[in-house]
Amino acid sequence: MNAIGHLRRAARRHAHLADVAIALAVFTATALTAFAGHSDSVGGSRTVALVAAALACGVLAGRRRRPLATLAVSAAAAELFLAQSGGTGGVLVLLAPLTALYTVADLVERRRGLVLGASAVAALALIHAVHKPALLGPQNLAFIALGGLAIAAGDSSRNRRAYLAEVEQRAARAERERERDTRRRIAEERLRIARDLHDAVGHQLALISVQSNVAGQALDSDVAAASEALSHVKSASRKALGELRDTVSLLRQPGDPIAPTAIPAPGLDGLDELLTSLRASGLHIDCHVDGKVVSLAPAADLTAYRVIQESLTNVYKHSSRRQARLTLSYDRHELRIIVDDPGGQRSAGGHAHASGAVPPRRHGIVGMRERVLALGGRFTAGPRPDGAFHVAADLPYQPLDLSPELAP
Repeated sequence: MNAIGHLRRAARRHAHLADVAIALAVFTATALTAFAGHSDSVGGSRTVALVAAALACGVLAGRRRRPLATLAVSAAAAELFLAQSGGTGGVLVLLAPLTALYTVADLVERRRGLVLGASAVAALALIHAVHKPALLGPQNLAFIALGGLAIAAGDSSRNRRAYLAEVEQRAARAERERERDTRRRIAEERLRIARDLHDAVGHQLALISVQSNVAGQALDSDVAAASEALSHVKSASRKALGELRDTVSLLRQPGDPIAPTAIPAPGLDGLDELLTSLRASGLHIDCHVDGKVVSLAPAADLTAYRVIQESLTNVYKHSSRRQARLTLSYDRHELRIIVDDPGGQRSAGGHAHASGAVPPRRHGIVGMRERVLALGGRFTAGPRPDGAFHVAADLPYQPLDLSPELAP
């Protein structure tokens, strides 16, 4: 079986040499059966017959380049050979035009190849009937059957080649789609991790930064205030390290010991703790809840918490008054979240932003907008004409389209 496989691969690599070998084999078989031991019975010119047999078989060496010309020359030369040899023992020469028929059915355009192949078989059968008036004789019927078999084999080879080409194309297309899907999933996961790090760890680091500044300013004048600020720094640092440890654990390789499969996702049930932490850090928050509280789907619940957390953290970091108004309005189908900073928000240089200008380099605002829009909600953020900074998000209770990177 291995030897046959090697021969097939060698024939595919050296197709023209294989064609030459076929031509030599057919010619040798024809010459041996037609002339060996039958020199007296051979009619006509022996030389002409040999030349005709050589031509009928030799043109097979170029059958892949010129299949139609090969069929025409091979058929004509084979008939000349049969006429010169008297048909005695030389019928094997018909293997040459039959091979050419196979090539035409295999390589020529399908409909054209089938029509020309069938026409060639019919023409050769009629020629044989003229020489021997027996159109339905056994030999003629056998030739017609072999011609049909050669055409069918060539057409089958064409179909198999087309099928294999289609399979290879589909496999290549599937591989490209898998690669694109893998790159997309990697990008989505990177975006999700970036959002989680910004929303969770960034919030705590913002508290640490502000409280450290408070402690530094009050260290000499107000020891109690400095001590309280340092206590907030310690608490925020512990939370930041814990959340960072959870995120890093999620990135560990599968199979590592005690690696969690997901980071615990906060929700609105942790809102009181968040407000208490921010108030203890010096942010005055006025919170109102309108309507009957409705439980949100997990993705919407996480997004609502992150929007409130990021908005209040921005007020804490950038507000000139350290005041915020939080409003949660439960409607029939969605939750509306509004966070207002009455004092406006300062730029990096400490100046309040002008009306209508969105603070630059706000990754948190970009992340909030992406989260809300991915769930089919609406999001706006920016200064109002009166100088207050306004954030509004509308979240459906049961989002219909959930992006994979937002799954808790």
